[in-house]
Amino acid sequence: MKSRMIAPSILSANFNQLGDDIRMINQSDADWIHFDVMDGVFVPNISFGIPVIEHVARIASKPLDVHLMIISPDQFIVPFAQAGAALITVHMETCPHLHRTVGLIKEQGIMASVCLNPHTPVSSLECIIAGLDMVLLMSVNPGFGGQKFIEGTIEKVKTLAELIDRKNPACLIEVDGGVNEETGKKLFDAGANVLVAGNYVFSAPDPKQAIIRLKNC
Repeated sequence: MKSRMIAPSILSANFNQLGDDIRMINQSDADWIHFDVMDGVFVPNISFGIPVIEHVARIASKPLDVHLMIISPDQFIVPFAQAGAALITVHMETCPHLHRTVGLIKEQGIMASVCLNPHTPVSSLECIIAGLDMVLLMSVNPGFGGQKFIEGTIEKVKTLAELIDRKNPACLIEVDGGVNEETGKKLFDAGANVLVAGNYVFSAPDPKQAIIRLKNC
């Protein structure tokens, strides 16, 4: 059975008590802490940057999963790695020299991942998949939390799982957007390994139990 991992997204955390929320994740069954870094250019929202990740890294006991929803990510890879990222994801759509970008991430001694927006086909990964540690599929159009899950993502996960089985069986599949127990079960069944969950976790009366339910859905 493939791994089932949960990465709560702090985009949905309460920033008035961010330290408390990070400590809650530390004590939970979550596997990673997910950071959506948005620049207001590639996506229609601005979130947070390196200082937030630096501060979280000081108290986090889970690996930091950093998703760069930004244009020209190369110039920020080293600073984010130095800030504490254990994994950096860049978007296929923002990297004209993707092999170079992935190589730069790996040079930092951390995991390298590429993200596909909902409209970007899995076939675009054919020439890069062998060098990746993970692929992140967006199951909503990126920019905001709480969006409706795009059902076509299920078939996309299956297609990606087939590509990975052929070319890089160690590569993980992560999915972000509209994740809950219903969609989570479908995604895990389709071949996903890691689910990013924001609103589902942080709006729950008991976030730790929500993480357990999602992991076992």
